[in-house]
Amino acid sequence: MTTLTVPLSRIEGHAHVTISFSGPMVHWARFEAAELRGFEYLVQGAPAEQMPVLVPRICGVCSTAHHLAAVKALETIYDVTPPPEAIKIRELMMLGQLIQNQATSLFLFTMPDLTGGQSDRGVRSVFDFGPDDAELAPQSLEVRKAGTDLITLAGGQFIHPVKAVVGGVTAGLDEEAAAGVRANLDLQLPVAEALVERYWDMFLRLKDRIGTLGDDEPTYYLAAVDPGHAYYGRCIRVLSPEGVEEACFDACDYTRYLEEVPLETSYANATLYRGERLRTNSLARLNILPELGTPRAQRWMDRFRETWGHPAHAILLFDLGRCIELVYSMERAMEILDEDGLTGSPGRFQVGHTPRDGEGCGLVEAPRGPLIHHYGIQDGLITKARFLNPTQHSMFAIEYALEVAARRYITEQGISAELEAAVGRVVRAFDPCIACATH
Repeated sequence: MTTLTVPLSRIEGHAHVTISFSGPMVHWARFEAAELRGFEYLVQGAPAEQMPVLVPRICGVCSTAHHLAAVKALETIYDVTPPPEAIKIRELMMLGQLIQNQATSLFLFTMPDLTGGQSDRGVRSVFDFGPDDAELAPQSLEVRKAGTDLITLAGGQFIHPVKAVVGGVTAGLDEEAAAGVRANLDLQLPVAEALVERYWDMFLRLKDRIGTLGDDEPTYYLAAVDPGHAYYGRCIRVLSPEGVEEACFDACDYTRYLEEVPLETSYANATLYRGERLRTNSLARLNILPELGTPRAQRWMDRFRETWGHPAHAILLFDLGRCIELVYSMERAMEILDEDGLTGSPGRFQVGHTPRDGEGCGLVEAPRGPLIHHYGIQDGLITKARFLNPTQHSMFAIEYALEVAARRYITEQGISAELEAAVGRVVRAFDPCIACATH
């Protein structure tokens, strides 16, 4: 029996893939998270009301989602309902996170995989596509910046936002800054669509070149999405392999539906639903939502479904899902910014609350899927904290897709040179965040 270790790059955090095989027979493939964060232990004993500023430090990429999940968990325990205007501002934070994450994942992480080659420097990078494509990198960064600017507007700062507090947000939007962000989103949306069109074309050529879109076996999907509610998370939905919604449950009911499984070779856990593996992320959301509700994104959605069907299952379609969500998030953010009542005096955006002990959960739909924060509070201090992160929900799906790739490229003739590239494509399709998954 031979073991092959494949290093990974262009992902969030540190991980590698290990494949075990004998001749052409692949025994298993494992996605091994190689770092340990340990925040579930670090926050024990912390004042509960400090959690919204502590937990964003889990990850510089996903800090917005952790910030809001923490606030929502405390609001559940304190029995607080924030004003609708505050929820809209929080939704803008999540939309900003989607824009910056999807732009990064698509154009900086995965687009280099679509060319099938390397630059003169021996690396795959959108910065090395050549002079004819010199505009791709700066355009991608400008679209990404539209998302970070939106987070800064709604959250106070891009990395580790601070404006969401128990009972609402600390203040409304600055009117002048909001107008500037709105104008820039309008400017960048056609740029984003041109990049998506370019990505889509390269994606189809990749499919023709390699002859596969990877693991396409039907499976279950998990997402905390509601029509017209921008990734804020109200219930977790489960879609069957046949496309039927089987469950919609509250965050703190996760133990009734989801089984956490420790992995011996990884610092990340995995999740099962009724003993079956799950997929989260963009493809899960597009399979679960019947429509997106914004015109440009819906046109992309219709094109997607006409080509790939519903529910769609091939794992490389996660990337096209991110394309559609990028367009949707920019459109939806502009719609919210056009609404009245999001600027003005701070008092309208926050209600009072009385801290109390108890147990509760907060939920948001992060870029990679449902994020649950589960806290226990005694004497105002955190006695336990559980972070159920999106990447762990997809761990078994990632490993199964890696086995499919390994069996394709490890044959009687030997190990194909395409194996390493295929492993990278599989992992980056799921866009895992290892910093968030290892607690």
